[in-house]
Amino acid sequence: MITIVTPVYNGERFIESCLQTVIAQHCPEIEHLIIDGHSRDRTLKIIQNYADRYPHIRWISEPDRGQSDAMNKGIRLARGEIITFLNVDDYYESGVLNQIVQRFKTLPEPSFLVGNCRIWNDHGQIIDINKPAKLKLFDLVLGLNVNPYPCNPCAYFYHRSLHQKIGNYSIDDHHAMDLDFILRMVQVAHVYYVDQIWGNYRRIEGTKTFIDMENGTADRRVRQILKKYRQHLTPAQQIHWLSWQLCNQVRTIALLSLRAIRKSFHIILNNPAR
Repeated sequence: MITIVTPVYNGERFIESCLQTVIAQHCPEIEHLIIDGHSRDRTLKIIQNYADRYPHIRWISEPDRGQSDAMNKGIRLARGEIITFLNVDDYYESGVLNQIVQRFKTLPEPSFLVGNCRIWNDHGQIIDINKPAKLKLFDLVLGLNVNPYPCNPCAYFYHRSLHQKIGNYSIDDHHAMDLDFILRMVQVAHVYYVDQIWGNYRRIEGTKTFIDMENGTADRRVRQILKKYRQHLTPAQQIHWLSWQLCNQVRTIALLSLRAIRKSFHIILNNPAR
């Protein structure tokens, strides 16, 4: 069974569509676990209304210490052997959950299974498609501009037993806990990538993620985490990484020099000596 964990706080704008996207999957082997942080809006009323009609929906509502705390509560309460997280404003592609159930029947434990994810803006436009095809630790620490990591949990699924090996989400990190988890996970799990779109992630203005990306905080935080996990590389991999970094720097300098030369020729050609 798959346990879908949805952390939410004052999410009345999206909670109904979140519940509906799971219902629309028509997957009998699921539970949808809503971890509410004691919302003050209509979130709880909407959840209760659906839970009364759909037995796969379970929920709790109590104050928490943020998103990571809510996620860890969901892991502890989960009945399914497969875990995934669906943020209140995100949704699945049609038929994904039944496909995941079938795929996990043949996967060794613990496994991490990831697909692609569309990224949408507030205007209903696709701004990117996250395709995290390379998921070894060395690949990921090269940087997100080289090998992207899974940007949203609606497009990945894993055995709950994985947490017995690497622990839960960092309770003090409310921004990059996904990346930290993934960098720990790839060191112990059987990792599989499927080149199909499974999830849809709304990058909404005003959210903590959007604000972090706009002011550059997210980029600095990611670089700090990648630096931390480079220490987990083997000595041979660290030498490989240093060589890659040196080659990349040389390539960048060469490119900048070439641009400067082209600019100089352009100036000379357009301003011939008299």
